[in-house]
Amino acid sequence: MSVFRRMSQVFQQKANAALDKAEDPAQALDLSYQKMMENLSQIRRSIADVVTSQKRLEAQRAQLQNQYDKLQGQARQALQQGQEDLAKQALARAQTLPAQIAPLDQQISVLQTQAKHLEETGRQTQAKVEQFRAQRDTMKAQYTAAKASTQAMESISGLSEQMSDVNLMLDRAKDKVAQMQARSEAVTELSNSGVLDAPSFGGPTDDIEAQLAAGSPMNDVNYQLEQMKAELAAGSAQAAPATPKEPQTAVSTPPVPSALNAVNSIVIRIAGEGRYRIPTSLRPALEGLDTAMEVALNTNDETSFTKCAHQLVKLIKESGTPVPDEDLTASDLVVPGEEMSIAEASTILSGDGNNADQPRSES
Repeated sequence: MSVFRRMSQVFQQKANAALDKAEDPAQALDLSYQKMMENLSQIRRSIADVVTSQKRLEAQRAQLQNQYDKLQGQARQALQQGQEDLAKQALARAQTLPAQIAPLDQQISVLQTQAKHLEETGRQTQAKVEQFRAQRDTMKAQYTAAKASTQAMESISGLSEQMSDVNLMLDRAKDKVAQMQARSEAVTELSNSGVLDAPSFGGPTDDIEAQLAAGSPMNDVNYQLEQMKAELAAGSAQAAPATPKEPQTAVSTPPVPSALNAVNSIVIRIAGEGRYRIPTSLRPALEGLDTAMEVALNTNDETSFTKCAHQLVKLIKESGTPVPDEDLTASDLVVPGEEMSIAEASTILSGDGNNADQPRSES
């Protein structure tokens, strides 16, 4: 499908060029510095969280230690009063506390190690941020100076956009003056020679008009032939789902499934509208319309091209399903819209389509 694939490549080239033109090195450096600062802030928050957990465990350990010391004191006081059973009870309770304190000591030690590691990481990150900030300021200054110097030199040498426009307008004015002078001389010469007064000049016996009139029926026949092929292929593809399932042969058209997927379908973008997923069984119809549109392009037949475009868009919309914007599937083909003219299609295919619709973001 020469027309569709070439149009798809043109849209991809325009998208890449637009992204490259929109990218600003100074803004990219600022964004990188901002992300580094966010990473540094995250490290600091992590250090604060670890130290907080450590302090909570230390407070819990101190509470258990105080409880242990209190029970020990109560046991001594009970012995002094001759209450041996009460002393045993206090010692029994105190005996369970060391088993609770030991794990807390291990956890506190682990948190202390993590806090030290995060602090070291934070210091290293802080040093990198400071170094990058100095490099960023230097690079932004160099970029600004280079940009200003380039603009100044382009303005002096005539390579800037404004000077280029002035030079182009001057060249076009010179061409028009030369063309008008040549036309004036030609008309004067023809008028003096009497050729313009001949009754048969430009009349019905003009050989050029006769050749053009003789060539137009053949172009119309070629267009009608390709259009019939496309209509027959489209009719076969749309009627295929109603037939009962049978073993597929070399001449049978596979049915269009209710839920299309990437294996048995293709994604087509209609220029200026949106994307649709259609079954691969419609390829013969698309190829027929593609050939008919190519014939219309080569013969500059605006009516035939517009009619093919309407049939193509109608076939895609009736046989396919819209692809949502959040689906980042790349388009397999890009086809002209219903309102696209031959001049616009030729401009896009020649790579000079500055007014073509830009494709939406796709991965």
